[in-house]
Amino acid sequence: QVQLVESGGGLVKPGGSLRLSCLASRLTFGYDIGWFRQAPGKEREAVSCSKAGGSTFYADHLKGRFTASRDNGKNTVYLQMNSLKAEDTAIYLCATVGADCQPQYGYWGQGTQVTVSS
Repeated sequence: QVQLVESGGGLVKPGGSLRLSCLASRLTFGYDIGWFRQAPGKEREAVSCSKAGGSTFYADHLKGRFTASRDNGKNTVYLQMNSLKAEDTAIYLCATVGADCQPQYGYWGQGTQVTVSS
């Protein structure tokens, strides 16, 4: 069964940190997996792209604060988010992506809410 399940979201104060998890089924984990986010009233935004071969790419404006990693033994892709800002508030989703790190194959998780507020 192809499945992606995100977890780890929540309410955090500005400057705080969160680690999101994207648990993939065995089949899905063989794909490149991307993190995306969508804030109210805004278009969906790419956050990171974790290649099955190990490379990771980030949106330029998030480099240095966000770090994605894969744990092959746990079929999980993580997104470590540090120095969070109010503008990071969004629903964060993981999805399978193609070679260009754009959504492909139609596999998405349900999303996890991240709210950054004092």
